[in-house]
Amino acid sequence: MKRLIDLFKNKFFLVTVAFVVWMTFFDKNDLLSQYQYQQQVSKLEQERDFYKTETDKVSKDLDELTSNPQQLEKFAREKYLMRKDNEDVFVVVKEKVAE
Repeated sequence: MKRLIDLFKNKFFLVTVAFVVWMTFFDKNDLLSQYQYQQQVSKLEQERDFYKTETDKVSKDLDELTSNPQQLEKFAREKYLMRKDNEDVFVVVKEKVAE
């Protein structure tokens, strides 16, 4: 018991405890803020990865469309329902199976 009282009377111990408490709860970079920043960074990284894959897909489609006239015609028919005169276009959409 005497040792515990001496420990609480030690000014270096008290300063260290006060510093740890301040940095943990009251500083602008406290633990809660660091957790929230980490969550935000994770979310932004996921968005970055999503947009990177979407950009890659669009770039690939653009390369195909600019280099292949048949692919351009197919794209125009499927996406914009364009057609030639005296021609009918049917779009077949597969339904998803309900699980």
